[in-house]
Amino acid sequence: MKKAGLFLVALILLLSLAGCGKYSSSYKAVAFVHSNESASAFMNFYSFDGRMVFKLKSGGEGDIGFSAKLESGSAEIYYDFYGTKQKLFSVSGGDEIDSHGGYVEAGTVYVIVETNGECLNGEFRFDLDRSPATK
Repeated sequence: MKKAGLFLVALILLLSLAGCGKYSSSYKAVAFVHSNESASAFMNFYSFDGRMVFKLKSGGEGDIGFSAKLESGSAEIYYDFYGTKQKLFSVSGGDEIDSHGGYVEAGTVYVIVETNGECLNGEFRFDLDRSPATK
């Protein structure tokens, strides 16, 4: 009986740790490289279809610096700082963007890239350190 109780507690702990994220990534990709550090993230790909979620840590108030380029397809980029998913920007085939937006304060910031079908030859970069309000 004692072993069964320990097993049940271990199973519950394992399941709760596996599902702690507010958002989850789900995608099909070819030649996909990505990185997620505490204050910056990027993704480069030949082909990408789906959702990629980055979890960043903001050290203070400021904006999210971002750049994006896409050869074909389209994507919507969102962020969540206040507990609500808000649109940050959109990008379509042929666009190149280098800007900032999405006011944040100290805490966890989720950046969510969602494609509208397959996108080709893309690059996305997000950086909390280069935002104008923090310099």
